[in-house]
Amino acid sequence: MAQFFQAKPNKSKQLSTKLSLSVTQLDHLGAGIAQHQGKVVFIPGVLPDETATVQFVEQKKSYSKAKLIAIELASAHRVKPHCPHYYECGGCDLQHMDTQAQREHKQTTLVDLMSKSSIASAVETDVVAAPIVGDSWHYRRRARLATLFDKNTRRLQLGFRAANSNKIVSIQQCPVLAESLSALITPFAVNLNQLKARSSLGHVELTQADNGNFAVLRVTKVLPASDIRWLTGFAEKHQVNLLLQDDAGQLTQLYPLLQTDDAVTLPYYHLAQESVRCSFTPGNFVQVNGAINQSMVDQAIAWLDPQPGERILDLFCGVGNFSLPLALKAAEVVAVEGVPEMVQQAKQNAIDNKLDNVTFYHADLSADLSTQPWLGKIDKLLLDPARAGAFESLQWLQKMQPKKVVYVSCNPASLARDSSVLLANGYRIAKVGLVDMFPQTHHIEAMVLFELDK
Repeated sequence: MAQFFQAKPNKSKQLSTKLSLSVTQLDHLGAGIAQHQGKVVFIPGVLPDETATVQFVEQKKSYSKAKLIAIELASAHRVKPHCPHYYECGGCDLQHMDTQAQREHKQTTLVDLMSKSSIASAVETDVVAAPIVGDSWHYRRRARLATLFDKNTRRLQLGFRAANSNKIVSIQQCPVLAESLSALITPFAVNLNQLKARSSLGHVELTQADNGNFAVLRVTKVLPASDIRWLTGFAEKHQVNLLLQDDAGQLTQLYPLLQTDDAVTLPYYHLAQESVRCSFTPGNFVQVNGAINQSMVDQAIAWLDPQPGERILDLFCGVGNFSLPLALKAAEVVAVEGVPEMVQQAKQNAIDNKLDNVTFYHADLSADLSTQPWLGKIDKLLLDPARAGAFESLQWLQKMQPKKVVYVSCNPASLARDSSVLLANGYRIAKVGLVDMFPQTHHIEAMVLFELDK
């Protein structure tokens, strides 16, 4: 029997007694589901076909939540977590499940969640595409490490947040982070503790780009000259592009040293067989899994099948992740983003790539779009919204009337809701598939192709 948790006395409330439950399936957040006295019980850390000793932590009228105490009967898909910080860190939550089982669970969950909406009859087996998958480890090209200064020990902790907590778990490595970035964690922690102003340091953002490794250190006050020299020496030794970010978001580059009129060096990545270079500002959104992102962009373009002369609209375009490769297909691309700084970067990316057939606009895509100059008849539509989805934008479908829509989603629940809008407007699901952007976690990303049902 594997032991996972040793209960501690809780003076504020009496914990429930331990009981044995059989797990039947996982929910879309990766928690196990069991039944007890007619109610659903959600248990993080267990797998289907397992029997576990658990203890209730929350009981509602229709469901309960429990914590895992021990595994009595293990699933054939249970594996030993690769990361030594797994049971403390809140970053990953499915390392105890083998990779193939993770992918099968995510694919099934994606189809089930969509089928439970009003589109049940639309999701047929023959439209389910092969999942986009890649390396299961060292796939993250970006991560933000939190800091916590202990006033008693005068030490600065560097790590990730614990699950459902503000506690910082100090880490020495991260097996899902790019190896070159993971190798920086311990040296960074050691060197930051040498600084005089270590109590005023915020998070550390690490990025692996095609033009090197980048580190952005958040500071809440001006650092003394000795700290600047120490950080510069550290960056030179480890060959890291090091920048400081103040409260106003202003970036100052410490290494490599800049000439007076030089701009801050920005990280970038390539797309479309390296035909497109996409620069971004640290702090702005980019997909963290570079290999999966390339495959995702390639599939989206293949599904849209852009033709010369077509007008394609890309909503929630970011810095041009889809827009720039689409523009290579000789179509007219109109791209819209809600973050002004990202729109400016996207415009610069188009200039840098010598693409004059893509136009970027700034707009709040959750607001009234009726007066937007870009709103009108289009041939095809690409959507890549945040977790909230694209429900408001889809209310303007009748004005746009695209023949095809590719929807890239990081939340299958909002995807299922928005799919109902598309189907109600005369579209059918032509393809749906998993995009496994975050192996070792429950997170599900997906891509769906909708075609106008003639």
